[in-house]
Amino acid sequence: MQVLKISSLIHPTAIVDPNAQIGVNVSIGAFTIVERDVTIGDNTSIGNHVTICGETVLGDSCRVFHSSVIGEIPQDLKFGGEKTKTIIGEKTIIREYVTINRGTEAIGRTEVGSGTLLMAYVHIAHDCLVGDNVIMANMSTFCL
Repeated sequence: MQVLKISSLIHPTAIVDPNAQIGVNVSIGAFTIVERDVTIGDNTSIGNHVTICGETVLGDSCRVFHSSVIGEIPQDLKFGGEKTKTIIGEKTIIREYVTINRGTEAIGRTEVGSGTLLMAYVHIAHDCLVGDNVIMANMSTFCL
């Protein structure tokens, strides 16, 4: 059962799965989709038209800007539907149109550290492990 804290602000057009865990003081913008088994930390801001797929954890005080996709299945033909994760550290900024794919069985997760800035159109591929305080400029890509 979904537990929404009284101070969270979710736009009425957003679709938030009842099994998502939404922290305190979270804002979720218009036409955003938050799927099952997503965890969003306290004081996090999610823009409009964002998709956050299952088995994704967003840390506290993150900012996700419009039209980003986080935790979607890998762009890897070997992916067989295995249960994998996407983990985003606290105070990370994800700008417009960023894509972050979840892991494959090779590592089991894709991870972005805390205090990281991913500028517009960055792509983090499956199984990438990005450290803390990394800045990736517009249209950069990490792939395996």
